[in-house]
Amino acid sequence: MSLNAHLRLATRDLEVTLAVQQGRTVAVLGPNGAGKSSLLGCIAGLLRPDAGRIDLDGRALYSDEGVWVPAHRRGVALLAQEPRLFPHLSAADNVAFGLRSAGMPRAQARDRAAHWLGEVGASELADRRPHQLSGGQAQRVAVARALATDPRLLLLDEPLSSLDVEATPAVRQLLRRVLAGRTTVLVTHDILDAVLLADEVAVVDQGRVVEHGPTTQVLTRPTSAFAARSAGLNLVRGTADRSAVVTSAGLRVEGLHDDPLVDGQAAVAVFSPSAVSVFRQAPSGSPRNTIRAVVTELEPHGHQIRVRTAYIAAEVTPAAVAELDLVPGTPVVLSVKASEVAVYAA
Repeated sequence: MSLNAHLRLATRDLEVTLAVQQGRTVAVLGPNGAGKSSLLGCIAGLLRPDAGRIDLDGRALYSDEGVWVPAHRRGVALLAQEPRLFPHLSAADNVAFGLRSAGMPRAQARDRAAHWLGEVGASELADRRPHQLSGGQAQRVAVARALATDPRLLLLDEPLSSLDVEATPAVRQLLRRVLAGRTTVLVTHDILDAVLLADEVAVVDQGRVVEHGPTTQVLTRPTSAFAARSAGLNLVRGTADRSAVVTSAGLRVEGLHDDPLVDGQAAVAVFSPSAVSVFRQAPSGSPRNTIRAVVTELEPHGHQIRVRTAYIAAEVTPAAVAELDLVPGTPVVLSVKASEVAVYAA
């Protein structure tokens, strides 16, 4: 069961094309306000696009030629940030609710609910009301409710964001198990969700899909600024000039490239902050990549300190920060070896 969506929603400045193959999970990443949740709303039938087409397993759910399948008839389940359980129903009755609404006999619905509560490790919660559940327990029940109707497509909108740090790993492991072989779109801000749960990553920025590919490829060879930041990498975008990338502002970053590049084509230079050296004065010798910049921010990053500038970031020890007397506003010279920089087409 595959999903193919091409849609435009003018009120949210959203115009995207997204394809999800049967049995695969695509994680949708992007900054706040990029249009990720609006995309899910259109697929789920909660928002109506202005134009386009949405097909699920060859069946049109929406088209600008007049097709509109209401949300409850789409075979799509949406799991949101909050569990949204009915407060007056037990956990078992919450799971059975969608089945009963579809006309399933009460006894059969109860049996199906018991099965799915068992699948998510929540059988002992069957008779509890939502106010008697912890955040992690409530989300387990919500997962069971979403899966009980055997949806053709599962949509997850930041399903772990409201959980505490103790509950998150267990629910993430649960999702890893139940998503296997299911056609799923997962909206998340957590790169770990993408790494552990998704086969592919699509990056949405300003209402457009700016990057889409296998998870490993997107996170190791990103072409968008957001994917690079999420993966903890520096990315400089510009045009190719032999083995370098040159920005519109004239910044030139030399690197290595595996694939042939054509001068003038869009390209990126990508490298780790740990490969960047920080100096107060220009270093001796003739490093191929030196950038004069001003420190904008210092932030802890494990046992290191991430030094941010308007161009790129470096990663140094706390001792180096003290020795160089680095604070926001400090002028610095950044240096990175060309051998540490990957250059490829954008």
